[in-house]
Amino acid sequence: MSKTFFLVVFFICFGITTEVFFTAIYEFVELWPNGSLKLEGHTYIWMAPIYALIPLLFPIGYKWMKNWNIILRAFMYMIGIFIIEFISGFLLEQITGTCPWDYTGTSKYEIMGYIRLDYFPAWMIFSIIVEKFLLYIQSRVN
Repeated sequence: MSKTFFLVVFFICFGITTEVFFTAIYEFVELWPNGSLKLEGHTYIWMAPIYALIPLLFPIGYKWMKNWNIILRAFMYMIGIFIIEFISGFLLEQITGTCPWDYTGTSKYEIMGYIRLDYFPAWMIFSIIVEKFLLYIQSRVN
């Protein structure tokens, strides 16, 4: 198995798992104190090819920013994530007729239903975790 294939599969699984946990916890906290203790999370199969981009695009950004402060790197990664989320949402809406994660009306910080700017802290934390995983795995897998 090639390193790239392993990384693609790993980050698809990691991204989808993280998203399920995030949505379960977020919805519980958002609905507190009436949130369900079932902690149901969700994601979309459409996210698999999007998360598959991580090991292909993150190394480009890291190579360019590796000497930058971690907060600045996280901020730049977050901007990249927002761009990809926006483009993916737009393309999915054009192809399928709907954006699976339509944020329309869910926040005053949503943009055209494709991204929510108030998710920036979560995306920054996610991006640093991804960076650390990617560097670790790349140093261990031949």
